[in-house]
Amino acid sequence: MNTYLTTEQLADRIHYNPRTIRNELLDICLFEGRHYVRPFNRRKILFIWETIEQDMLAQSEDTIALATAVEEE
Repeated sequence: MNTYLTTEQLADRIHYNPRTIRNELLDICLFEGRHYVRPFNRRKILFIWETIEQDMLAQSEDTIALATAVEEE
């Protein structure tokens, strides 16, 4: 079961301004069909929290692994 969030709710969770999410992250980092849906083909956007969280954590793990590899060289 997915948790659907409005732009404002997502902004509160990830500590971003809602305007930043709409103008800078939408369709660059957050993709329709994976990270968000438009119910009933309307303007309203609902973000899928579990997918966003999973992708954020995966990027974090990749960064840590890269930093560790660089330190070992």
